Amino acid sequence: MISKLLVVAGAGGYPRLVIEGAKRAGVARVDVLSVRGSTEAATVRAADGEHRVALGALDEAVRWAGTQGYDGLVMAGQINPLSLFRCRFSDEVKAWLRELPTKNAHTIFRKLIEKFESYGSKVLPASLYMDGHLPGVGPLAGRELTETEASDVRRGMEVARDVGAHDVGQTVVVKSGMVLAVEAFEGTNAAIRRGGRLGGKGSVVFKAAREGHDMRFDIPVVGLKTLKVMKRAGATALAFQAGRLIMLDREAVADFANRHGIAVVGVDSGLPPAPLRP
Repeated sequence: MISKLLVVAGAGGYPRLVIEGAKRAGVARVDVLSVRGSTEAATVRAADGEHRVALGALDEAVRWAGTQGYDGLVMAGQINPLSLFRCRFSDEVKAWLRELPTKNAHTIFRKLIEKFESYGSKVLPASLYMDGHLPGVGPLAGRELTETEASDVRRGMEVARDVGAHDVGQTVVVKSGMVLAVEAFEGTNAAIRRGGRLGGKGSVVFKAAREGHDMRFDIPVVGLKTLKVMKRAGATALAFQAGRLIMLDREAVADFANRHGIAVVGVDSGLPPAPLRP
């Protein structure tokens, strides 16, 4: 049982949902470790307490968390990937990064988890307490997939599986069997825009967590902003692995998809769902 939880919170509404879900599940105290310039004020207000750090001083955050007696911590919310190159890190964090033979979201966040746990903090799956935000199999909103879109979803699944093995990214944009964009370090929205510039209207966006994905960090997330980016890019369908993606703003997503004719569908990947409880 978790009675005292720490949420390491990046940007967006996702960390706030973790805090609210944990409280509904009976966690007595939920604190937030906020990142200066990233964590939203609403996330901080939802928590019972706050400790604020600069992104460049993650070593301080790691040491502090290990002294507070938390039963576990959850890492949730977005950190702009480019900030990992532009931030002025402490000498200790620079040393951590030099230990990595390759640098991507998986290696960087896995190193951070390693450091948290070396100081006594148990890092839990980032899907915990997100009841109602991990959609299942089948149409979620909008309309049914066309035959061409369904074929592109299958193609997107294949490509996402292969690129996931290399920890490259989670998003693939496909149109009529042609792969228009594969997400790299730029993030989901930039990949969708890139696909739209190349293919115009009618592309399919597929988002996936790789087989064996470490659910303690970087779980695929979509929300209303994703669909707005898709509409501007001309993408007409969003597909994802059922039970392995967090959907924010679910009612707003459904309303937007219905109004603009965007198909939103969860597909069975044959992989285990993300856990909702410790």
